[in-house]
Amino acid sequence: MKHLLLSLAATTALVAPAHAEMLDLEKDVLTFGFIKLTDMAPLAVAYEQGFFDDEGLFVTLEAQANWKVLLDGVISGTLDGAHMLAGQPIAATIGYGTEAHIITPFSMDLNGNGITVSNEVWEMMKPALPVGDDGLIEHPISASYLKPVIDSYNAQGKPFNMGMVFPVSTHNYELRYWLAAGGIEPGYYSPENVSGQIGAEALLSVTPPPQMPSTLEAGTIYGYSVGEPWNQQAVFKGIGVPVITDYELWKNNPEKVFGISSTFAEENPNTTLAVTKALIRAAQWLDENDNANREDAVEILARPEYVGADYEVIANSMTGTFEYEKGDKREVPDFNVFFRYNANYPYYSDAIWYLTQMRRWGQIAEAKPDSWYDEVARSVYKPEIFLEAARMLVDEGLAQEADFDWDSDGYKDPTPAADIIDGIPYDGRTPNAYLESLPIGLKGEQVVVGNEIQG
Repeated sequence: MKHLLLSLAATTALVAPAHAEMLDLEKDVLTFGFIKLTDMAPLAVAYEQGFFDDEGLFVTLEAQANWKVLLDGVISGTLDGAHMLAGQPIAATIGYGTEAHIITPFSMDLNGNGITVSNEVWEMMKPALPVGDDGLIEHPISASYLKPVIDSYNAQGKPFNMGMVFPVSTHNYELRYWLAAGGIEPGYYSPENVSGQIGAEALLSVTPPPQMPSTLEAGTIYGYSVGEPWNQQAVFKGIGVPVITDYELWKNNPEKVFGISSTFAEENPNTTLAVTKALIRAAQWLDENDNANREDAVEILARPEYVGADYEVIANSMTGTFEYEKGDKREVPDFNVFFRYNANYPYYSDAIWYLTQMRRWGQIAEAKPDSWYDEVARSVYKPEIFLEAARMLVDEGLAQEADFDWDSDGYKDPTPAADIIDGIPYDGRTPNAYLESLPIGLKGEQVVVGNEIQG
């Protein structure tokens, strides 16, 4: 039935709501890519709730095999846009990996990830973990409790392998952040060695998100960092235990973005605005009335054409709870945030955090001035497009004026120490000072040469 939408292109505009302002679209038949994760929800909701239709857009959503295939599709033009790792547009624009100018007018969500370890590793960690008065393990759990386990594995000649979804993924940087905050070296990249395992105590490598639980169950990896529902899937299958969520790691951290090529945006400015409008409406729907629509969203996401996991698995985190050890289910209302807290505003400071992590671990091989970080952020994140789309929605009576950060200069207020697991605050305006404040990682003029940090 969805394929019939294309044949209805000539008539759908006639039935669009009278209060919607129809833009003169340069392109109205579009294909967007996504990976099977809960946080692709704004795309699915915009499709299923008719928000794309309201803008005169005839959209096909296509699941992609992995993040590289997805990025290549946007670069080649076989995809008009995609649900992307926030690091992908940034890395492509600076030429790390594949070089292409990708931009984002819309940040898709906050939070939504977790770090899971195997049952064997959990049983080795558990005796040392502090327990609260309620008899439950206290959270957040520091990676310092994992360090003796890693030391034990290494002493037996067993490398401690962990999975993450892509070299420039939030999951890679969050896993590295958690490990480093617990005194564990997660390894470095260099221009000659892009494994990310130089000097590593824990060896991180890429595994596609839906394959994380089966790879853990097979014993190929001992833990992983991934988005939902693949942490909760490990709990349901009885093969692993999530030890920390990224909400606990960094409260309300930025996650996925909607990425398009700069060429697409330049050639199709009205279409870009229309897509952004539809995605804003979808994000609003996902969070409105204290997440009242989340059960309906879970039903959509559980369908095989979207995430395709069991309803109960997706609902375990999507409806405001999160289960750690089997039976230890806790209230985490902000585990998935799609609209609250200006989640959709593409802040320069968010882009700069990703750049600092690329520099911290050697993906950016040499020191850069603060001005460079600002320039790159402005070339990739496009709040001006987002705000223009938001203004149109407000004028159409489809959004509230108070829900948008109209007066921002593109930078969030600094993240306070209390909101980050290692107690180190983050200010996107001073990236080099931030790098200097982190105990583990490259700083100043340091570079990775061979297997050593010099400088």
